Amino acid sequence: MKKKKRGMAIVASSVLAMSLLGFSTSVHTSASTQTVSKNYLIAYSQSLPKNYLAEIKNAGGEVLRAMPEVGGLEVRSSNPNFLSQLKSSGTIVAANNERAYKLEDGNPEGADGKRVDITPDADGTYWSSQWDIRYLTNEGKSFAIESGGTKTASGVTHKAVVGVIDSGIDTEHPDLKSNYLGGKNFVLENGYFGDVDEETGDPNNVTDTNGHGTHVAGSIAANGLVKGVGPNLGIRAYRIFDRSGSAPTSPIVEAIIQAANDGVDVINMSIGGFDNLKYYFDGTRYNDIADVLLWKRAIKYAVNKNVTVVAAAGNESLNYADKKSLTDYMNATYSSSGFLFKGVAIETPGGLPGVITVSSSNKWSTDKLAFYSNYGNSFIDVAAPGGDNGPVYDRSRDLGQRDFTYRALSTWPTKMGKYVTMVDNKGYAYLHGTSMASPKVAGIAGVIKAAHPNYTPAQVKALIEKTAIDYGKKGHDELFGSGEANAYNALTGK
Repeated sequence: MKKKKRGMAIVASSVLAMSLLGFSTSVHTSASTQTVSKNYLIAYSQSLPKNYLAEIKNAGGEVLRAMPEVGGLEVRSSNPNFLSQLKSSGTIVAANNERAYKLEDGNPEGADGKRVDITPDADGTYWSSQWDIRYLTNEGKSFAIESGGTKTASGVTHKAVVGVIDSGIDTEHPDLKSNYLGGKNFVLENGYFGDVDEETGDPNNVTDTNGHGTHVAGSIAANGLVKGVGPNLGIRAYRIFDRSGSAPTSPIVEAIIQAANDGVDVINMSIGGFDNLKYYFDGTRYNDIADVLLWKRAIKYAVNKNVTVVAAAGNESLNYADKKSLTDYMNATYSSSGFLFKGVAIETPGGLPGVITVSSSNKWSTDKLAFYSNYGNSFIDVAAPGGDNGPVYDRSRDLGQRDFTYRALSTWPTKMGKYVTMVDNKGYAYLHGTSMASPKVAGIAGVIKAAHPNYTPAQVKALIEKTAIDYGKKGHDELFGSGEANAYNALTGK
């Protein structure tokens, strides 16, 4: 359920991905007073100073998270002058209201909540319905070259591990449990804003309460009735979204750092939103410079630890290279809520250095992306199948003519109620979005690392781009980047 009065969320239509744009705030009421606390991000010039706790306290704040690896803090304060009092420090390079991200909830009563009827194959699997994985792996032939690990009498020996920063995972899903290697929950007790009673703050509880993370994980490493790109890859789950679907910047940054420290080979982030360097809310000027700095530092930290970082391009159908169109879009969408955008919009994390940014291709065209996918020169590195509603819908945009089987089939939490385009209510669902494209590339990066453990992130990216299928305009283009990534080609060098 969505919570109100946190700001707002840039919701990327009904395709599952991430949204952005709210201030992290909470209201505390006593018998005689009501105070509004805000969360802030602070970026120091380099490392955290020795006196940072006293500095924050003297300005009327409380440290919620310290991120020494990137010189950052998440702070809560009810002092309306907190930022101005803090700026006396010469070691702080940026400080601003922290942004809150939001997963799109969807609509269980709408057409997306209806069951999808498909016939299982003779062996009981759904392989024939996985058009995307079949194509990426050349009908499964890449599995014989490199599946990400080897099966032994005691289980699976994983040769590479992918960290999934998302809504958690169904650790007991029959298609995922043999590849699940652990993870961490970053959600605070009662949620990030103190209004989600079901959250206990248990760092070991990575249970997926949304479904998004489980679907993403299946595209990477499912091994059962459906298959992922690397069915023997290890997966680690880093849960950043609370049950309401919210997550500020700081736990995402902390999850990137944790995944890198855990020694994962690849990080997938099927998340994204816009940070802005200059905007106004109800006439007051703001910026997101601290958010952008900490995002950049966290990604650099991971890459320096030899981690390949993959992210979704986003689902607003925007040309990221056209900066004016981004600003116009945000003003057209959110001006009624009191926002006025003047500065440059930066897509985080997809628009940052060190990230492989993935647009969404579809089943039926080699010239057009999925209708929702963002694109842009110098933004998109490669495309991957994220699915859509089929060619008939693409021409008509009639919701009644959607064919859900053109979407991506993957795992869904087995104990979660019917919510999206589920298959036979058995723990499988069709979704579409750049969220479904990004994990395909993360899976390809994973099997490359399994085959070539000494490859750097730059070498992994170069191989993915070199062996991508050149769709769209010849050469690198704004839609597909270097082309549609392909696991079989990457492993065979074709």
